[in-house]
Amino acid sequence: MELRQIQYFVTVAEELHFGRAAERLHIGQPAVSQQVRRLERELGSRLFDRSGRTVTLTPVGHALLPEGRELLKARDSFAATAQRLITRSTAFRVGISSALGPRLDDFLDALPDRGTGTRFEFQTLDARTRLAEVGAGRLDAAFVRGLEHAPGLRLLGLWHDPLLVALPASHALAAHHRLNLADLAGLPLRIASRGENAVLFDTVVAACRAAGFEPTFGPPSTRFQDTLAEIGAGAAGWTLMYPTAANTVSSRRISLLPLIGDPVTIRMSLAVRENADPARLELLTTASARVRRKVAGEN
Repeated sequence: MELRQIQYFVTVAEELHFGRAAERLHIGQPAVSQQVRRLERELGSRLFDRSGRTVTLTPVGHALLPEGRELLKARDSFAATAQRLITRSTAFRVGISSALGPRLDDFLDALPDRGTGTRFEFQTLDARTRLAEVGAGRLDAAFVRGLEHAPGLRLLGLWHDPLLVALPASHALAAHHRLNLADLAGLPLRIASRGENAVLFDTVVAACRAAGFEPTFGPPSTRFQDTLAEIGAGAAGWTLMYPTAANTVSSRRISLLPLIGDPVTIRMSLAVRENADPARLELLTTASARVRRKVAGEN
């Protein structure tokens, strides 16, 4: 007994006409008649009375019709569940920041050919939430900056971001092509608080101290675009930003300058679970290595 025989039986029972049933099933009428007769032989009983000008259900056919419908409903439910599981297994949920810029394209371009069929779902979240979501299994991976290790996670190195100085275009230092970090001593530093972005805060403060000065802090940065707008509007101060976000600065009142000597850099990694699917882990490891080589070739 085959499921298609059950499907043909139910369709004929609903139409009470072999021709219309064949049209619904998009097959020839002889095939429908053949499969229904085969089912009747296997059951040892007729399902339809074909003695008159019309087709009617026999008592056995009447009794089996609800059972046949339940079988087809179970088949459809099985197929729908399987499709959801397959879709979920091919969808890759990734946490990102808003400042990835073209580097996200570089990563996607670096995926091996066997990864091109993967459907990505991106969520823009703060760094702490990204890590928590990967650890909980609600994200498959996340782009994170500045971490060297994280419990239960593997960090695949991608690139190092050399930070750029953003300061008012009207400031005398803006006439330089490059800056020493020490040139900024005494100017208020506008940066997110340590509680908001510990990696950026600690990196910048450590770099200032290495350059021989203790930074003077202005009002803490909340939204980065607001901070840039305030600096461009004449508020004294400077900040550091990721080069991948440079194309978001369109104001002529802001100057972006690189630093002389050793740049202030922050490492970007892809965080995945230690127990990640081996095939996916291999895919991401290969892509990460390709991105590292590409970025190294640009520098």
